[in-house]
Amino acid sequence: MDMSRRLGAEFIGTLWLVLGGCGSAVLAAGVPDVGIGYAGVALAFGLTVVTGAYAFGHISGAHFNPAVTLGLFAAGRFPAKDVVPYWIAQVAGGIAAGALLLTIANGVSGFDPAGGFASNGYADHSPQGYSLVACLVSEVAMTFMFLMVILGATSDRAPAGFAPLAIGLALTLIHLISIPITNTSVNPARSTGVALFQGSWAIDQLWLFWLAPILGAALAGVAHRWLAPGEHTRIAGKM
Repeated sequence: MDMSRRLGAEFIGTLWLVLGGCGSAVLAAGVPDVGIGYAGVALAFGLTVVTGAYAFGHISGAHFNPAVTLGLFAAGRFPAKDVVPYWIAQVAGGIAAGALLLTIANGVSGFDPAGGFASNGYADHSPQGYSLVACLVSEVAMTFMFLMVILGATSDRAPAGFAPLAIGLALTLIHLISIPITNTSVNPARSTGVALFQGSWAIDQLWLFWLAPILGAALAGVAHRWLAPGEHTRIAGKM
């Protein structure tokens, strides 16, 4: 598959991830009496990954996340020359999703993205007030395990056809654990896509939600290369 189509798939897939996951948080989580709450948002993120992976996995590998791309590279399963182009497409897709979500959310009077806009935060901006250190550790650990699942599920030694389900369920579990801590990032493109429209504290705290997922993904790539030497992604260069 040529690079332009792969990057297009990453753009659309990341847009879908951020629109579906963050959209559920902004538009549906807090509706009185019928809101979906934390569990519903966690499920929404998992469903976007499952559906996006089946839709675009055969084109781009369905990374939809700079940390995933970096983790696959660290594991020796993605070429270095493609990392930055994937990152650009993913971040652009996240920002496009944030703009689209803001347009929809502004359709009701009184909406203000400064209230949070599904942004990730620590300390005073953690949903339950968790410290910077707790949020850093959580994001590194959650991203590490997310990449371990991805690397295992997409191996040429794993059962064929089930990777999107395993990955989507892992992301759902990660959100169930860590929404109260950081609002769950494990994905710098997801964090960037809404932080830019929140416009204040979310931008100031965005550095953590790049650093921690990238660190967790790199550690997972190295660990998986040691645990399962010689494994390859089922379709070379793809998830």
